[in-house]
Amino acid sequence: MPPLTLHWFLPTNGDGRQLVGGGHGVGTGSAGSIRPASLPYLTQVARAAEQVGFTGALTPTGAWCEDAWLTTAMLVAHTERLKFLVAFRPGSISPTLAAQQAATYQRHSGGRLLLNVVTGGESKEQRAYGDFLDKDGRYARTREFLQVVRALWRGETVDLDGGHVHVEGAFLDRLPEPVPPVYFGGSSPVAGEVAAEHADVYLTWGEPPAQVAEKIEWIRKLAADRGRTVRFGIRLHVITRDTADQAWTQAESLLTALDPATIEKVQAGLAASESEGQRRMRALHNGVHGGTAKSLEIAPNLWAGVGLVRGGAGTALVGSHTEVADRMSEYHEAGIDEFVLSGYPHLEEAWWMGEGVMPILRRRGLWEPPAGGGVTTDAARTVPFASLEGRR
Repeated sequence: MPPLTLHWFLPTNGDGRQLVGGGHGVGTGSAGSIRPASLPYLTQVARAAEQVGFTGALTPTGAWCEDAWLTTAMLVAHTERLKFLVAFRPGSISPTLAAQQAATYQRHSGGRLLLNVVTGGESKEQRAYGDFLDKDGRYARTREFLQVVRALWRGETVDLDGGHVHVEGAFLDRLPEPVPPVYFGGSSPVAGEVAAEHADVYLTWGEPPAQVAEKIEWIRKLAADRGRTVRFGIRLHVITRDTADQAWTQAESLLTALDPATIEKVQAGLAASESEGQRRMRALHNGVHGGTAKSLEIAPNLWAGVGLVRGGAGTALVGSHTEVADRMSEYHEAGIDEFVLSGYPHLEEAWWMGEGVMPILRRRGLWEPPAGGGVTTDAARTVPFASLEGRR
């Protein structure tokens, strides 16, 4: 099996030591420092991810966060090799402009762009951006959009009079080098069709391994029917510590800090979601709360507590470094090639992953750090004053 590729997450909606605050339209109503998504702070997170050995970092899209294109373009100058998995929505710009932006990004960054195409799961939010298509219409447009972008990246001149995309004589004067890989997710039947036709990496949220394996086989067959192969990635949060008890204590701390009223508010909103993936996330916990963190363990070391107050990816790997590595190995055996991980706060949790889990994956032959990345764990450290006695 190919080695794993590991990515981190840039909290462009703000960061902190709790699950809510600084994003998704949810206020904490409690004391505590929220870290604004300033360029200096995001630079710290990006440089930490780069130093410990992550290949790239996902930057989200939506009204609740900073613009992904602009933010990551600024961060390129403050990092050395970290790639940026930029999430964007096809309905907001023309495919020709998007293809041109990607080509420009690749030239100025030295090939550090990855593209996460997000069709948009909520009509209400899409309308705020001037997009009034329904869900099926958005997926149809995404298919046409990617058809044009792919052709432009191949150096073709494109004419398309589609149901949603219209271009005439579209071309790129300079092609991207390398062509950025396209990441794409979605759990509905129409999403699977688009992924099979255009995705380089199909992303799923963190369901239990058996369910993830089913989705992988579904997309793999659809792609094979079109003569294509697809890589697979998974989006998860992570709480990893030196012992399992320490990790679950942290999960318990995150859970007990949540206001039940906030949980009810968020769950009411998520229940109205048009996203099939969001429905599957909610089904993992059914909005149930009030118990211990362990009561929300839906599979070994897989915790559904995050999804009580966060849309999108709602599960976390929780356990000792060895247990987290074991679960990642299990997902890898099911067909997962890439992990997109995050934690609260993102700066500190990147180091927990880098110092705790990634060396284990490396020893098992499952992961190799990119050049210039990875934590050295066997270097001796001098203890201050310990050697002075012998020198007197």
